[in-house]
Amino acid sequence: MVVVGSTNPAKLEPVRLVFAELFPGLQVSGVEVPSGVRVQPIGYEETALGAENRARAALAQPGATWGLGLEAGVEFNAYGSWLFNIAVILRADGRRGMARGGSVLLPPVVGERLRQGEELGPIMDDLVGQKDTKKALGAVGILTLSRVERVEFWRHTLELALPPFLRPELYPE
Repeated sequence: MVVVGSTNPAKLEPVRLVFAELFPGLQVSGVEVPSGVRVQPIGYEETALGAENRARAALAQPGATWGLGLEAGVEFNAYGSWLFNIAVILRADGRRGMARGGSVLLPPVVGERLRQGEELGPIMDDLVGQKDTKKALGAVGILTLSRVERVEFWRHTLELALPPFLRPELYPE
């Protein structure tokens, strides 16, 4: 059984899609687990740690043979503030995969609020006058006018975390 360390539909759906194609017959479920980091992780290290913590907690669930942690983070540099995501995939046999997905430049007003400690989801809700956008389009879907939606953003990252499982001969444990 594949367990995702989240119950967010925008995270569960890409896992279901990817695993149905590559490992048919595996059940996918989500469980709410703590990330062990801030609600809005800042920087690569904190975001990666959140994904790792979620994957470990997911794999520890009864019946889990795979544990997945998906964590979206924000980083700041001279060009502005950026949204990115990280996927960690753990399997009960000790094999692991990890990837950082694409990045999208956030609007300056969003970056300012993130620097003040707010979480991206509620900021985007305020920006577009909607509720729970992080469970659907997400910031990436809002900013790209749905050219790239959150499910696809996560799917891409999951695909990039799979090589150790798809080509194990190239990734010694």
